[in-house]
Amino acid sequence: MNSKPLSEQRVGMIGIGLMGHGIASSIQRAGWPLSFLDHLGNQPVDELVAQGAVPFTEGADLAHHSDIIIICVTGTPQVEAVLFHEGGVLQGIQPGTVVIDCSTAIPSSTVKVAEAVEAAGGRFVDAPMTRTPKEAAEGRLNLIVGGDHDLYETLLPLLQSYAENIKHAGPVGAGHTLKLLHNFVSVGFSTVMAEAAACAERGGVDAKVLIDVLAQGGGAGTVLDRLSPYILSHDSSGFRFSIANAHKDMEYYVAMATDLDATRKTASNIVQVLDEAESSGFAQATVPELVSILARGNRPWAS
Repeated sequence: MNSKPLSEQRVGMIGIGLMGHGIASSIQRAGWPLSFLDHLGNQPVDELVAQGAVPFTEGADLAHHSDIIIICVTGTPQVEAVLFHEGGVLQGIQPGTVVIDCSTAIPSSTVKVAEAVEAAGGRFVDAPMTRTPKEAAEGRLNLIVGGDHDLYETLLPLLQSYAENIKHAGPVGAGHTLKLLHNFVSVGFSTVMAEAAACAERGGVDAKVLIDVLAQGGGAGTVLDRLSPYILSHDSSGFRFSIANAHKDMEYYVAMATDLDATRKTASNIVQVLDEAESSGFAQATVPELVSILARGNRPWAS
């Protein structure tokens, strides 16, 4: 990291999507100078620009004008693209620049990316997030950080500007490993819950009674809280996570488990459910909408 105080470090953001927009807004509110990569996939940036954020059209130019770069894109291919492609971040990175990857990625790729950043003179931490766009906008994300502990301590004030629960997981790659473990549990529980709710609907079980029984027993928890509004009234606004993203994360988990020669039978079955839903036209449906998709019957998308 360069010798400037952290409060004066220039922050560049790549990925102003549903989550990244909240991160960018929080960083601005905390007073850091902000730049971002202009991209068609960004959420509206007028407010960020009005508050002083500067857009760049090339990752190399953004890197040249940034002391810290935060990447918040869909996954491993996108992370590798913004770093390695022509005009990418590695072509403009400055000595001591810190790259923070908030994306969900395959840990084996994360280690290679970190090595490339360090070879270019920078430093790297993986800091994937949990929670939803609502918490991102409020600056209340959860972060799981992999990387050098001293660098983690140095970056904490910046990380705390957009997250309230921050855990140092270990060396580079540990953050992404734990994020995939977390998402396996979260998406896995959500898929089980959706299948149970679909079965209950076909069996004529009153939705409110189902929720009450689960809440008072072994089904209680965050996943039930997130899916309940949809089970009761088809309101998916509280869990805006697409089936495509859930499918991608579960495939990453299986890839990681394969690299580790770990058991992955349950995960593989969940991947199959999500794959069938996505390939049948429900890629952009939210995870709660699996309830309705599955309630149509066994492999309803095939009929």
